[in-house]
Amino acid sequence: MIPVTHLAGKRVAVFGLGLSGIASALALRAGGAEPVLWDDGEKGRAAAVEAGFAPSDLHDADWSGFASLVLAPGVPLTHPKPHWTVERAAAASVEVIGDTELFCRERRHLGSAAKVAAITGTNGKSTTTALTAHLLSEAGRRVALGGNIGTAILALDPLADDVNYVIEYSSFQIDLTPSLDANTACLLNITPDHLDRHGTLEHYASVKSRIFARLGWGDTAVIGVDDALSAHIADVHAAHTNVQAVSCKRSVECGAYATAAGLIEVEHGVARPALSLAGIGSLRGVHNWQNAACAFAMARALGLTREEIAEGLRSFPGLAHRMEEVGRVGRVLFINDSKATNADAAAKALASFDNIYWIAGGLAKAGGLAGLKGFYPRIAQVYLIGDAAQAFSGQIGETVPHRISVTLEQAVAEATRDALASDGGAEPVVLLSPACASYDQFPSFTARGDAFKAMVGGLPGVVLRAQGRP
Repeated sequence: MIPVTHLAGKRVAVFGLGLSGIASALALRAGGAEPVLWDDGEKGRAAAVEAGFAPSDLHDADWSGFASLVLAPGVPLTHPKPHWTVERAAAASVEVIGDTELFCRERRHLGSAAKVAAITGTNGKSTTTALTAHLLSEAGRRVALGGNIGTAILALDPLADDVNYVIEYSSFQIDLTPSLDANTACLLNITPDHLDRHGTLEHYASVKSRIFARLGWGDTAVIGVDDALSAHIADVHAAHTNVQAVSCKRSVECGAYATAAGLIEVEHGVARPALSLAGIGSLRGVHNWQNAACAFAMARALGLTREEIAEGLRSFPGLAHRMEEVGRVGRVLFINDSKATNADAAAKALASFDNIYWIAGGLAKAGGLAGLKGFYPRIAQVYLIGDAAQAFSGQIGETVPHRISVTLEQAVAEATRDALASDGGAEPVVLLSPACASYDQFPSFTARGDAFKAMVGGLPGVVLRAQGRP
């Protein structure tokens, strides 16, 4: 835990009692503040009681006595309208911040020399965050990994000068962190997302760009430049900080770019030989090339050598449920991509393999399989499960052989049988990449992925791979 000592003796409202909210309350209490907790849901209030707090309805509070409102990132700050706590805070001139802002202020308050690497982007931020932390750890550095990935930031190890804090930031968290001040910060990409919370794509991009707002010449901004909005942000910040551009589509003048040959580092226009990504199953696909290139640039900014990074890349296990290698039966490779809950996410996996025995279906999102036809030549057979099976069968039509398997268990059995019968050509891949939510048959994509891994683990002759991170 990171005690929040700079608010000692102050009353602080805390709304939204999920992982970050409870961690904030514990950290505030440990630092000598008086947190006042509330949540609109009974589950959140029960979590507060379990953590040793007595929830107090903020509807009835005297807001003039609060130093701050610590708002959970999932609670609307501005769109579609401010949450009632935000309105109450504004009326009482109480600042609204998040747990990540408490972390930044505490770091400055203590004068800590701890390094901070901050990562954001519409896609790929969790993989890039985990990979950056892995590279540092494998090189012998002390690392604390958290934020939007896994552990709430204030639940991490206490601030220490020799710790590298590798933090994933959602746009919601950036919105609540006005003084974010990393040593190196990364923006992977910007595509339309969370517009219900940010209003317009332009505002969403402006929020993302704030991850660089307090960087100076001694700091490093790592920016993917393969979309127009991110490229513009890179141009703007190049005037006052060290910008390392990252691309998977072209060379860059300063930074890193990825090709089929691997990662190429460019310093002052001079390119250095590539670091190969060949054979690293956890980093398959062009989208993962970008993730690897960004992690490479951040690790270099934090002092790692090319040799240390190359070693770390080879040992990266990947993230659980995201193109996760589960194991093999003979030539057949089994991939768990249960996190692919829409067509765009499934496209990343379909683009990474040939001779695919694809398990798809669940609770469909808007559009279903729209946009995936270009990948159909890679698919040997489709196995449709769950609520979307009939609709997906209609979308696929006669273009790809498919069957309605209904359950995941049946789909795994049928796909395994067919893949083992495949002869010649590319290695057969049984791919769970549902392009759907899980809630018709499983409580979460995690539960769905775990079920798939258990089924594969029970197959005769299976050789399992090491599991990825949660």
